[in-house]
Amino acid sequence: MRLFVGLGNPGAKYAQNRHNIGFMALDRIAADHGFGPWRARFQGQAAEGMLGGEKVVLLKPGTFMNLSGQSVGEAMRFYKLAPSDVTVLHDELDLAPGKCRCKTGGGHAGHNGLRSIHAHIGEAYHRVRLGIGHPGHKDRVTGHVLSDFAKADQQWLDDLLRGLSDGAPALAAGDSARFLNAVALRTAPSRSGAGTGMGTGMGAGAGAGSEPATPARPAEPEHLPEPDPPRSALRRLADRFR
Repeated sequence: MRLFVGLGNPGAKYAQNRHNIGFMALDRIAADHGFGPWRARFQGQAAEGMLGGEKVVLLKPGTFMNLSGQSVGEAMRFYKLAPSDVTVLHDELDLAPGKCRCKTGGGHAGHNGLRSIHAHIGEAYHRVRLGIGHPGHKDRVTGHVLSDFAKADQQWLDDLLRGLSDGAPALAAGDSARFLNAVALRTAPSRSGAGTGMGTGMGAGAGAGSEPATPARPAEPEHLPEPDPPRSALRRLADRFR
Protein backbone atom coordinates (compact mmCIF):
# COMPACT_ATOMS: atom_id res chain seq x y z
CA MET A 1 0.00 0.00 0.00
CA ARG A 2 1.18 3.50 -0.83
CA LEU A 3 0.37 6.96 0.50
CA PHE A 4 0.63 9.79 -2.02
CA VAL A 5 0.62 13.21 -0.37
CA GLY A 6 0.06 16.40 -2.34
CA LEU A 7 1.10 19.62 -0.64
CA GLY A 8 -0.88 22.84 -0.76
CA ASN A 9 -3.12 25.14 1.25
CA PRO A 10 -6.85 24.39 1.66
CA GLY A 11 -9.59 26.70 0.42
CA ALA A 12 -10.68 28.35 -2.83
CA LYS A 13 -8.41 31.35 -2.18
CA TYR A 14 -5.32 29.19 -2.71
CA ALA A 15 -6.63 26.64 -5.20
CA GLN A 16 -4.71 27.97 -8.24
CA ASN A 17 -1.56 29.06 -6.39
CA ARG A 18 1.82 27.75 -7.50
CA HIS A 19 2.21 26.41 -3.95
CA ASN A 20 -0.79 24.13 -4.58
CA ILE A 21 0.59 22.17 -7.52
CA GLY A 22 0.73 19.08 -5.27
CA PHE A 23 -3.03 19.29 -4.71
CA MET A 24 -3.55 19.74 -8.47
CA ALA A 25 -1.50 16.63 -9.21
CA LEU A 26 -3.56 14.45 -6.85
CA ASP A 27 -6.83 15.82 -8.22
CA ARG A 28 -5.73 14.84 -11.72
CA ILE A 29 -4.63 11.35 -10.66
CA ALA A 30 -7.89 10.76 -8.77
CA ALA A 31 -10.03 11.86 -11.73
CA ASP A 32 -8.10 9.93 -14.39
CA HIS A 33 -7.80 6.66 -12.45
CA GLY A 34 -11.30 6.38 -11.01
CA PHE A 35 -10.52 6.92 -7.33
CA GLY A 36 -13.29 7.00 -4.77
CA PRO A 37 -14.73 10.30 -3.52
CA TRP A 38 -12.68 12.68 -1.44
CA ARG A 39 -13.57 12.34 2.24
CA ALA A 40 -12.60 14.36 5.31
CA ARG A 41 -9.94 12.22 7.04
CA PHE A 42 -6.58 12.64 8.77
CA GLN A 43 -7.01 16.42 9.15
CA GLY A 44 -7.40 16.70 5.41
CA GLN A 45 -9.04 15.13 2.36
CA ALA A 46 -8.33 11.53 1.36
CA ALA A 47 -9.36 9.32 -1.55
CA GLU A 48 -8.66 5.60 -2.10
CA GLY A 49 -8.10 3.70 -5.33
CA MET A 50 -5.84 1.41 -7.32
CA LEU A 51 -2.85 2.28 -9.49
CA GLY A 52 -1.78 -0.77 -11.41
CA GLY A 53 -1.95 -3.56 -8.87
CA GLU A 54 -1.19 -1.30 -5.90
CA LYS A 55 -3.69 0.16 -3.44
CA VAL A 56 -3.03 3.88 -3.00
CA VAL A 57 -4.40 6.52 -0.65
CA LEU A 58 -4.24 10.10 -1.90
CA LEU A 59 -3.99 12.70 0.86
CA LYS A 60 -4.34 16.50 0.70
CA PRO A 61 -3.54 17.86 4.18
CA GLY A 62 -6.04 20.46 5.37
CA THR A 63 -3.77 21.86 8.07
CA PHE A 64 -2.14 24.53 5.88
CA MET A 65 1.31 24.02 4.46
CA ASN A 66 3.44 24.58 7.54
CA LEU A 67 1.54 21.89 9.53
CA SER A 68 1.34 19.25 6.78
CA GLY A 69 3.27 16.72 8.86
CA GLN A 70 0.41 16.37 11.35
CA SER A 71 -1.91 15.04 8.65
CA VAL A 72 0.73 12.79 7.08
CA GLY A 73 1.74 11.31 10.44
CA GLU A 74 -1.86 10.55 11.36
CA ALA A 75 -2.50 8.75 8.06
CA MET A 76 0.71 6.74 8.39
CA ARG A 77 -0.18 5.58 11.89
CA PHE A 78 -3.69 4.58 10.82
CA TYR A 79 -2.46 2.43 7.92
CA LYS A 80 0.70 1.28 9.76
CA LEU A 81 2.97 2.56 6.99
CA ALA A 82 6.69 3.26 6.98
CA PRO A 83 8.23 6.46 5.55
CA SER A 84 9.34 4.43 2.52
CA ASP A 85 5.63 3.89 1.69
CA VAL A 86 5.06 7.66 1.42
CA THR A 87 5.54 9.82 -1.67
CA VAL A 88 5.10 13.59 -1.39
CA LEU A 89 4.37 15.71 -4.48
CA HIS A 90 5.31 19.35 -3.96
CA ASP A 91 6.30 22.62 -5.64
CA GLU A 92 10.01 23.23 -6.17
CA LEU A 93 11.52 26.72 -6.54
CA ASP A 94 14.90 25.38 -7.64
CA LEU A 95 13.52 23.72 -10.77
CA ALA A 96 12.42 25.55 -13.92
CA PRO A 97 8.66 25.58 -14.58
CA GLY A 98 7.48 22.20 -15.83
CA LYS A 99 10.56 20.25 -14.75
CA CYS A 100 10.10 17.13 -12.64
CA ARG A 101 12.56 15.25 -10.46
CA CYS A 102 12.34 12.36 -7.98
CA LYS A 103 14.24 12.27 -4.71
CA THR A 104 14.39 10.12 -1.57
CA GLY A 105 15.61 11.54 1.74
CA GLY A 106 17.75 14.62 2.16
CA GLY A 107 16.99 18.09 3.46
CA HIS A 108 13.83 20.15 3.10
CA ALA A 109 15.57 23.20 1.53
CA GLY A 110 13.40 25.59 3.54
CA HIS A 111 10.09 24.27 2.16
CA ASN A 112 7.64 24.66 5.05
CA GLY A 113 5.54 21.66 4.11
CA LEU A 114 8.56 19.37 3.91
CA ARG A 115 9.97 20.85 7.10
CA SER A 116 6.80 19.84 8.94
CA ILE A 117 6.80 16.34 7.43
CA HIS A 118 10.47 15.91 8.40
CA ALA A 119 9.56 16.78 11.98
CA HIS A 120 6.79 14.17 12.15
CA ILE A 121 8.07 11.18 10.15
CA GLY A 122 11.74 11.84 9.42
CA GLU A 123 13.34 12.34 6.01
CA ALA A 124 13.29 8.81 4.54
CA TYR A 125 10.22 9.33 2.35
CA HIS A 126 10.04 9.77 -1.41
CA ARG A 127 9.42 13.07 -3.15
CA VAL A 128 8.30 14.25 -6.56
CA ARG A 129 9.65 17.77 -7.04
CA LEU A 130 7.54 19.85 -9.43
CA GLY A 131 9.27 22.93 -10.82
CA ILE A 132 7.56 26.30 -10.54
CA GLY A 133 10.66 28.46 -11.09
CA HIS A 134 12.29 31.03 -8.83
CA PRO A 135 11.22 34.71 -8.91
CA GLY A 136 14.87 35.80 -8.84
CA HIS A 137 15.16 37.22 -5.33
CA LYS A 138 14.38 35.67 -1.94
CA ASP A 139 12.22 38.67 -0.94
CA ARG A 140 9.81 37.79 -3.76
CA VAL A 141 9.48 34.08 -2.96
CA THR A 142 6.37 34.31 -0.74
CA GLY A 143 4.48 36.39 -3.28
CA HIS A 144 5.57 34.04 -6.06
CA VAL A 145 4.43 30.79 -4.47
CA LEU A 146 1.18 32.29 -3.18
CA SER A 147 0.27 33.74 -6.59
CA ASP A 148 -1.87 31.94 -9.16
CA PHE A 149 -0.30 30.37 -12.22
CA ALA A 150 -0.34 32.82 -15.12
CA LYS A 151 -2.28 32.15 -18.32
CA ALA A 152 1.05 31.63 -20.07
CA ASP A 153 1.74 28.73 -17.69
CA GLN A 154 -1.41 26.77 -18.49
CA GLN A 155 -0.03 24.75 -21.42
CA TRP A 156 3.04 23.37 -19.66
CA LEU A 157 1.08 22.93 -16.42
CA ASP A 158 -1.57 20.83 -18.14
CA ASP A 159 1.10 18.75 -19.91
CA LEU A 160 2.89 18.18 -16.60
CA LEU A 161 -0.28 17.14 -14.75
CA ARG A 162 -1.21 14.75 -17.58
CA GLY A 163 2.26 13.23 -17.43
CA LEU A 164 2.09 12.78 -13.67
CA SER A 165 -1.22 10.98 -14.05
CA ASP A 166 0.10 8.81 -16.89
CA GLY A 167 3.07 7.78 -14.78
CA ALA A 168 1.21 7.33 -11.48
CA PRO A 169 0.99 3.50 -11.72
CA ALA A 170 4.77 3.33 -12.22
CA LEU A 171 5.28 5.67 -9.27
CA ALA A 172 3.09 3.43 -7.09
CA ALA A 173 5.18 0.45 -8.18
CA GLY A 174 8.37 2.22 -7.14
CA ASP A 175 9.67 2.53 -10.70
CA SER A 176 10.82 6.14 -10.81
CA ALA A 177 12.56 5.75 -14.19
CA ARG A 178 9.36 4.60 -15.88
CA PHE A 179 7.42 7.32 -14.07
CA LEU A 180 9.79 10.03 -15.31
CA ASN A 181 9.60 8.61 -18.81
CA ALA A 182 5.81 8.95 -18.77
CA VAL A 183 6.13 12.56 -17.66
CA ALA A 184 8.73 13.26 -20.35
CA LEU A 185 6.48 11.89 -23.08
CA ARG A 186 3.97 14.61 -22.19
CA THR A 187 6.29 17.51 -21.39
CA ALA A 188 9.19 16.90 -23.79
CA PRO A 189 7.82 14.88 -26.72
CA SER A 190 10.09 13.77 -29.55
CA ARG A 191 10.09 15.77 -32.75
CA SER A 192 7.67 13.32 -34.27
CA GLY A 193 5.12 14.78 -31.86
CA ALA A 194 5.55 18.30 -33.23
CA GLY A 195 2.31 20.05 -33.91
CA THR A 196 0.38 18.20 -31.19
CA GLY A 197 0.34 21.23 -28.92
CA MET A 198 2.52 19.63 -26.24
CA GLY A 199 4.84 21.95 -24.38
CA THR A 200 8.39 21.34 -23.25
CA GLY A 201 9.77 21.18 -19.76
CA MET A 202 10.84 17.77 -18.51
CA GLY A 203 14.57 17.44 -18.52
CA ALA A 204 14.89 13.89 -17.19
CA GLY A 205 13.60 10.53 -18.25
CA ALA A 206 13.52 8.58 -21.45
CA GLY A 207 12.30 10.15 -24.64
CA ALA A 208 15.15 12.62 -24.87
CA GLY A 209 17.04 10.29 -27.18
CA SER A 210 14.14 9.49 -29.47
CA GLU A 211 14.99 9.69 -33.15
CA PRO A 212 12.91 12.14 -35.18
CA ALA A 213 10.52 10.48 -37.55
CA THR A 214 11.94 9.96 -41.03
CA PRO A 215 9.93 12.06 -43.48
CA ALA A 216 8.08 10.05 -46.09
CA ARG A 217 9.71 10.01 -49.52
CA PRO A 218 7.64 11.53 -52.30
CA ALA A 219 5.96 8.95 -54.49
CA GLU A 220 7.84 8.05 -57.65
CA PRO A 221 6.10 9.34 -60.82
CA GLU A 222 4.24 6.65 -62.70
CA HIS A 223 6.04 5.56 -65.90
CA LEU A 224 3.62 5.62 -68.83
CA PRO A 225 4.35 4.03 -72.25
CA GLU A 226 5.71 6.35 -74.90
CA PRO A 227 3.05 7.33 -77.48
CA ASP A 228 3.53 6.08 -81.04
CA PRO A 229 4.91 8.66 -83.48
CA PRO A 230 2.27 10.20 -85.79
CA ARG A 231 1.74 8.24 -89.08
CA SER A 232 1.63 9.82 -92.51
CA ALA A 233 -1.49 9.55 -94.73
CA LEU A 234 0.35 7.20 -97.14
CA ARG A 235 1.39 4.91 -94.21
CA ARG A 236 -2.17 4.79 -92.91
CA LEU A 237 -3.45 3.81 -96.41
CA ALA A 238 -0.83 1.06 -96.70
CA ASP A 239 -1.75 -0.30 -93.29
CA ARG A 240 -5.35 -0.83 -94.45
CA PHE A 241 -4.26 -3.39 -97.07
CA ARG A 242 -1.99 -5.46 -94.78
